[in-house]
Order: sequence, then structure tokens, then C-alpha cells
Amino acid sequence: MSSATGPGMAARRAAVIVLRAVLEQPDEAPQVDVLLADATADLDDRDRGLARAIVTASLRRLGSIQHLLAQLMERGYPRKCGPLEAILVTAAAQILFMDTPDHAAVDTAINLARADRNAAPFAGLANAVLRNVVARKDEVAGYDPLDIDTPRWLAARWRAAWGEPQARAIAAALRQEPGVDVSVRGPAGPWTEKLDGVALPLAPAAAATQTIRLRTTRGIEALPGYAEGAWWVQDAAAALPARLLGVQPGEQVADLCAAPGGKTAQLLAAGGKVAAFDRSPARMDRLAANMRRLGFAPERHVVNLATVAPEKIRGGPYDAVLLDAPCSATGTIRRHPDVAWTKRPGDIASLADLQARLLDCAAALLKPGGRLVYSTCSLEPEEGEQQIARFLERHPQMQRLPVIAAELPGLREAINAAGEVRTFPSMLPDAEARMAGLDGFFAARLQRKN
Repeated sequence: MSSATGPGMAARRAAVIVLRAVLEQPDEAPQVDVLLADATADLDDRDRGLARAIVTASLRRLGSIQHLLAQLMERGYPRKCGPLEAILVTAAAQILFMDTPDHAAVDTAINLARADRNAAPFAGLANAVLRNVVARKDEVAGYDPLDIDTPRWLAARWRAAWGEPQARAIAAALRQEPGVDVSVRGPAGPWTEKLDGVALPLAPAAAATQTIRLRTTRGIEALPGYAEGAWWVQDAAAALPARLLGVQPGEQVADLCAAPGGKTAQLLAAGGKVAAFDRSPARMDRLAANMRRLGFAPERHVVNLATVAPEKIRGGPYDAVLLDAPCSATGTIRRHPDVAWTKRPGDIASLADLQARLLDCAAALLKPGGRLVYSTCSLEPEEGEQQIARFLERHPQMQRLPVIAAELPGLREAINAAGEVRTFPSMLPDAEARMAGLDGFFAARLQRKN
């Protein structure tokens, strides 16, 4: 795409580049955060923020946008039209779901189209389509979140797994922009005012870390306590697995698949002697940087636990092991809306196979009587409840260690009949959408028999 100038044009051009990669190569494109970092490397903070906001709005409501555009373009997109689809989708997102003035969204889209040799012949078409989007914006409010804004295969899965009401509640919650949660060391009270937040009642008062949900929209690094390492960003649901492990001071703990380190920090704050494992050197470098800011120094091991025999892994056996396994991440779609459009049904089975291998490894690292918490940020039963059922069939030396209501004082409804934890994005309701919800997570606590 050649140059086009004007206020906000660089941000919009970057958003088009990112969205085009997701739309045209969903199975091959890097994560959106990586694409955004590359596309906005030369932009100032304001334009980087605008590009991210446009991409996020486009993906969060991609179903609605594509549904409306399909009605306005009965013949579909012309052949060899370059980035035209991405230009129209990002412009429609601004018109329908952002505070961008309609004329600004339309005019910048036309300029972006004219600046690309393949899209330029269709600038008039783009102008006509977007003016119709403006005229019909009110009807989008009636679009169904499950039937239109959720990929069909995911909607079918959630209906089958959780029933119609819960599937609809999930889809509605995923439309909302989430707030920011942070884990603080010790009691939340002193930090709620400093950080302009609300303490979430999701842990016993004696827990080593507590969660605060921020009201502020200020930049994270500018907030009190960031530079001193007093807290770290971590979704409320993501903070649960490490707490459920119940680490005591001095215990030997293995954190598998540890990067970027939020759970590692929790385990260290609880007094554990922690060994962090991850297969990616780059991810481990990121964990190391986060640990330096927080003043922690865990052991670090770069190893692919799915392919290495447990007896060849350095360290152990351990009193406690945390396995937050790689997964489809469908529980994080509020924060990462690209997940809904880049994952495929076949991914679930391949990821479940990987999780099973990692669970087998985790069990082999435990001392007799040792504890294991397995978790995923997935809404799919194959990666949660069914995974644990199969694991216990393979490992008669392991047993469930059920979670009790006192451990989750504000989320008792998340504990299932087996004593496992299943959170949904629709939990933690609040009158203000940004202060409601949490990631969809599964966690099970197990113990090796003596």
C-alpha cells in the first residue's frame, strides 16, 4: 500500500495491514499482538493506541461487520482488489462501534483505497458501501451475539457443551471490552485507591496475592507501584490456578509453561522455591525481564516438556507442580478477539493431545503426596473436564483434591460437582461493562497418593 497522508492515516493504514493478514491468512498469520507491534513500530503512542483500538473493534464485532457488508455487496468483493476488504471492515468498525466521526472514517478509507494500486479502481465502490453502512448503523444493534458475532463452529460447540442460555451469556460477554486486572502482593486494600480500582473478592484474606480491577484507563507503566514491582497485570481468572496450588513457604515448586510469568510471581510471593520451565527461549527472556522488575529470581529452564523424558528434566521431584497448558484460548476472546477467527475445530484435538503429554510429564515430577494444578484458558471440555477424566484413568496413583467454596469466596458458582473450577466470561456481573466478566478458565487440583 503506497503513501497516504492526513490525521490518523498512519494508524488506520497499520490497522488495515494487521486485519488483512488475519482475514487472508488466518491459519498462518502471527498473533495480532505481534502483527501490531510490527505494523506500528514507527508510530507514536497515540497512533499505536488508535491502530490497536481499530483492530480490536474490527475483530470483536467481525461477524456483525461482515454480515452487514455482505448485504451491501451482493456480488462479493471484486477479484484482485488488494486490501479492499480490510479497508471496509476497519472503516465499518469505526462507524459502528467507535467514536470516530462518520465522515472521517469514510474519507480516510477512500484515501487508503486510492493509495493502493489494486484497491484504487474500487474507491468509488468503497465510498458507496460505507455511506450505506452509515445509513444502516442502527440495525446492527439488533444483531445476535451468538448467531452472528460467533463463528458457527464455536457457537455449536458452546451450545452442546454448556446449553443455550450459557452459550448466549458467553457470546454476549465476549462483545464487551474488558478492563484490566492486576495481582498485588499481600492485601489489596492499600492499593485500591492508589490504582483507582476495586478489590475482587476471589481469594481468602490470607492469600499471598490479591486481584484489583482497575477503573483507570491510564497507561499501565505510569501507575504507582509499577516500577517498584508491587503488582503485575493478570486477569482475575488467570490468578486462580496458582492460588489453588496452596504453596507453603519453602516448598519446591515447578511452574510448567511458565512464561510470561504472572503465575510464577504468585508462587514466589507465596514463598515457594520455584523452577520455571518453558520451551521458548524468547518467552523465557520475557519471563526473566518481568521477574527482574518484580524483584524475583526463579530457576529458569528452557525445555520442551512434551518431548523430553521426565527423568531427564533437571530438578525435582517437587512438592507442587503448576501446569497452565497451551490451549485453544477460547476463554480469552474478550481480550484477544482474533482467537475466534484464527482457531479451527481441528486445533482442539491436537492441543488436547499435547496437554495429555504435558500432564503425564507433570505427574512424573511430583513427590508422593505432591499436588498438581492443571489449568487452561479454554472453554472447551476436551481441554478441561474431559482431559482430567482421561488423565485419572491413565494414572491410578493420582486423585482429585477438590476445591472448596471457602477458597473462592466470590466465585462459588464456578466450582463444579467434581471440585474443579470452571469460569465463564459472563461471571462477575457489573452495571459497568468494563468492570464485569473474567476470562474463561478451567482448573483442577490433583494429588499424588503416598
